Amino acid sequence: MGSLAFVLWTGLEERGTALAFGVLITAGELNRRSGPHVREAAPLGAAGALSYALLGENAGAPSHHGVAQAVTVVLAASLVGSVPHVGRGQGPTADQFARRVLTVGFAAVCFQPLYNQGTFTGWAGPAYALLLLALLSLTALCDAVLAAALAHSRTRWPFGPLLRDELRALLGIGSAVVATGAVMALAVAVAGLWALPVFSVPLLLTQLSVRRYAAVRSTYRQTIASLARATEIAGYTPAGHARRVAALSREVGRDLGLSRPELTVLEYAALMHDIGQLSLVDPVPAGATAALPLAEQRRIALLGGAVVRQTGVDAAVAVVVERQADPCREQPMAARIVRAVNAYEEKTRDTGPGGALTALEELRLGTAGDYAPEVVEALARVLSRDCLTSPVTG
Repeated sequence: MGSLAFVLWTGLEERGTALAFGVLITAGELNRRSGPHVREAAPLGAAGALSYALLGENAGAPSHHGVAQAVTVVLAASLVGSVPHVGRGQGPTADQFARRVLTVGFAAVCFQPLYNQGTFTGWAGPAYALLLLALLSLTALCDAVLAAALAHSRTRWPFGPLLRDELRALLGIGSAVVATGAVMALAVAVAGLWALPVFSVPLLLTQLSVRRYAAVRSTYRQTIASLARATEIAGYTPAGHARRVAALSREVGRDLGLSRPELTVLEYAALMHDIGQLSLVDPVPAGATAALPLAEQRRIALLGGAVVRQTGVDAAVAVVVERQADPCREQPMAARIVRAVNAYEEKTRDTGPGGALTALEELRLGTAGDYAPEVVEALARVLSRDCLTSPVTG
């Protein structure tokens, strides 16, 4: 609000430049996409915003827009570009707006005052380009820390794994945003505003490739979910059992600090953990494998792993399915989680309001050998945090 008030009081500097960058950022926001696994929903808008924050010259003429105007233009353009998405109920959250404004403000504060004082007058060629890349890289790191902190405050998931995932994401679309922001600022300094549409094309093509990859991943997950439903269709497990175990397993994995790739393996294994039951002549009553003798549990798990391998799914998923009935201390973490969550879901099925507490107590009593204590405690934290008393049905 302070930046907006300052700009309204003093007026816009270099209105044509501000308008050009505002249109670019608005176009980037209009091209925004949403989804649970999307880190940077509007990469073109982010690159344009960072480029404007680090803009020194326009076709050889020094700029004078300053920090307040950079923040104001980015905020106004982002709001305008988000209007259609808000109308569809898919607009950015307050956290996303705060991140955009804070990161642009950070970049502008690092560059604009020093530039206006003439500090970078003698910088030219590779030195100036490296300066912009260094500032943009530092800004990207700050944005990753901020994103992880906001996610931690919202979800109470461990900060370390969240930050690790954000930093890993910088190697993907994040690096493209940083590179495009630097190139735009350098190109506008030499060629003027005509460079903006030219250097937007590579990032748009990158965004298109990312969307196609996301669509492939979504189709892949839907295929796995369909395979997992085979046990439900055949009457071996109750409807929705695999989906409930997968959802709760992912939450427990997050609480325990698993990385994003590890969470994906965990989710797929949880979806397919009962697929070995298809080899049984007589179905287990209600599909409750946790109550079977250990030797029978291992046989079903090994058969399930063999089926998973035949489907072409990642071998790591098959390993988790195969080892979910192994001795607790010999299991990988994902297998420990699937085993405990599956047992919890079976124990709370068709019980009253107190069934969840009873199930947790039984799992705690089994931590001497059957269930990993850290997994059971993480499960209890997740249930307590989400105010759940029993698994979601349906």
